[in-house]
Amino acid sequence: MKPSTKHTSSPHTNKRKSPPKKNNMDTAPKNEVKEMFMAWFKKRNHAGQVMTKQDVVQNILTKLNPKQNDALEEAMNELKSDKLIEVKEDGLTIVLTQKGTLCV
Repeated sequence: MKPSTKHTSSPHTNKRKSPPKKNNMDTAPKNEVKEMFMAWFKKRNHAGQVMTKQDVVQNILTKLNPKQNDALEEAMNELKSDKLIEVKEDGLTIVLTQKGTLCV
């Protein structure tokens, strides 16, 4: 009978694979977009200040570069989750909150 030639690996060859790294988006464009919104509100600093669709187009969208354009939604989501702005039901009207007035 032939002895088993089972191949066993030594511990140093069985390296654990690290989990895939998250693709961290460059945060600079997102922060620049957030700053655009807050700069607009800073000029008109009072709670309840309304930024209309026309204001967004003229003061934000027309000034975005491609990287910032990709970061627009994430920037707005952060401003909303930080409770600095509210987006009205129409999805177009943005309102500065009381908390937002303290940050601008």
